[in-house]
Amino acid sequence: MTLDEALAHCPVVAIVRGVKPDEVLDHATVLLEAGVFGVEVPLNSPDPIESIRRLAAEFGVRMVVGAGTVLTPERVEAVAGAGGRIVISPNTQPSVIRRSVELGLEPAPGFATASEAFAAIDAGARHLKLFPAVTYGPSHVKQLRAVLPPEAVVWAVGGVGPDSMEAWWAAGARAFGLGGELYRAGQSVAETRDKASRVVEAARALG
Repeated sequence: MTLDEALAHCPVVAIVRGVKPDEVLDHATVLLEAGVFGVEVPLNSPDPIESIRRLAAEFGVRMVVGAGTVLTPERVEAVAGAGGRIVISPNTQPSVIRRSVELGLEPAPGFATASEAFAAIDAGARHLKLFPAVTYGPSHVKQLRAVLPPEAVVWAVGGVGPDSMEAWWAAGARAFGLGGELYRAGQSVAETRDKASRVVEAARALG
């Protein structure tokens, strides 16, 4: 499954920061059952490359999986080697974006300003992650959409939850990265299922 296909099903990528390899498949299973088709394992999680490897092997056809907090081209290569398809970063680092594109992966670099957004686009990115979104608010996206190319997909990530997704969507965001609203390290699979159900219900009400 591609990133665009996953977001067409549901415009949410689950950020499972802190997940361990021996529990990642159980949480991903309930996320998929609820209707979330994208999973990001931040690289500051325990043994994240092994978690990505397991996710890609089990769900690679049915979900899009990859890494978050990717800061160097070398880490992009590790993600690719594990079968990850998406490379999500908190910042705009052209070398990370270019290496992702070279390897056939989909980068989603973090940005705040128009300058950073266009630098990311120039390096090859189509998906742009406004981070931390809560710092800037939906009106920031609305103003940026006036100058960004129509094919750019703006994500709202950081401080966003099911209660605020509608406002972001109305402003022009077309994807969401949700962390604590879906998963916190150590929570039960049942908690993940309940959170995912609420998030997907909010997502289905958009647009």
